[in-house]
Amino acid sequence: MEFEFSVPVLVVGGGACGCIAALSARDAGAEVLLVEGDERPMGTTGMSMGLICAAGTKAQAAKGISDSADAYYDDIMAKTRGQTDPVIARALADHSGPTLDWMAERLALPWELDMGFRPSYGLSTYRMHGWHGHDGQDMVDLLHQRLEDEGVMVMLGARLEEIHADAEGRVLGVSLKRPDGSTEQVGCESLILASGGYAANHELLAQYIPAMAHGRNNGHEGSDGTAVLLGQKLGAAVGDMGAYQGYAMLTEPQGIPVCPGVIVDGGIIVNDAGERFCDESEDIAGMVHPVMAQGGPCWVIFDERIAAQQAYVPDMQALARLNAAKHGADVAELAAAIGVPPEALAASLSEAGEALAQGRPDAQGRVWDGDNPPPSAPLCAFKVVGAIFHTQGGLQIDGSARVLREDGTALPNLFAGGGAARSVSGPAHWGYLPAMGLCTAVTLGRLAGLSAAKLTASALAS
Repeated sequence: MEFEFSVPVLVVGGGACGCIAALSARDAGAEVLLVEGDERPMGTTGMSMGLICAAGTKAQAAKGISDSADAYYDDIMAKTRGQTDPVIARALADHSGPTLDWMAERLALPWELDMGFRPSYGLSTYRMHGWHGHDGQDMVDLLHQRLEDEGVMVMLGARLEEIHADAEGRVLGVSLKRPDGSTEQVGCESLILASGGYAANHELLAQYIPAMAHGRNNGHEGSDGTAVLLGQKLGAAVGDMGAYQGYAMLTEPQGIPVCPGVIVDGGIIVNDAGERFCDESEDIAGMVHPVMAQGGPCWVIFDERIAAQQAYVPDMQALARLNAAKHGADVAELAAAIGVPPEALAASLSEAGEALAQGRPDAQGRVWDGDNPPPSAPLCAFKVVGAIFHTQGGLQIDGSARVLREDGTALPNLFAGGGAARSVSGPAHWGYLPAMGLCTAVTLGRLAGLSAAKLTASALAS
């Protein structure tokens, strides 16, 4: 194979993982080329809330929050029932905080601790970091500005088609498909796969996640599993291919997620009979299944207190601009607005209120917080459906983001992160922690970038 040109570090994928990998490798002294399939970078990052879960950060300390890598690791292992890779879990727990601090200090990325996202869904303390008033697409755009600032070469509209390697599995280069149908051959000394998961690949979903094979996909269409499939062709192992983030609160027809804080602050979900059917606070990803089991759209019920507390979230602002919520001065009026039986809706709300007053779990097993009670009139509602957002399984990696073979040995110069790599959500949906998607993206991106730069420097030295 003859390559048109070659670079020391080649990064495939222009979302959070790829950008942070490229910036980290560049910061470590390597020459880097980042290639992105879309003409305008977006990916899974662009469709997210832009929140990063990280522990032991300076942003936490500034808010008086005491946290540690050990506490984060314990939360990961508890949420996944001990069924995740402890090496990857340890790497994320240890390096998420330093990665976020590096982003803030070295790259001047304005991420702060989000005190509006209270500890929930398996997190024992405040760990959500975001750029307040901005979302995932803003994050992508800012990261690409930083790539330009740091002199990282970027090639847009270049989709990964093939990885070329020698008999020992050492990557020599890649074939990239251009919008006009032409192919470019680019050589490299190390390759970082950061091009997303496989939520848009129906065959892979049918194979690994059959329950979501025909579900709504609210992920990026570029998440077609190319990185995972090409990695396997090189002999890479995969892990936790049944893991994913489902989400139960995608508004219909707007296609904008209702933020988790609406539930955390006291919201409930009812079906078209006006009845609750799950503990909404138990599982941020797994709640998709009871919602889908209702056989049609459901309704997120909240009140003006909850709306005010979550009004700072961009998705909530977008829904407000679209006038997406239904309103009712009382239960009967809201029930009429959303077409559910008023008696059933009233019973759902009153039973939750009685459970709070009596200090017991409600009929769904939810334990209520007196500071965040069930909704009370006047009431609001969003029509929602369940969807898959992104997958959490992928190429097996070690604690330095090196891709591993089935026998546990590392491929010589291949790295992976973000949706392309195995994450720490265990084997299914129930192990997903809030904002773990972007945590793995930036943390594994940083580790991959530093590892690739070190490998390249060692090769030059020898």
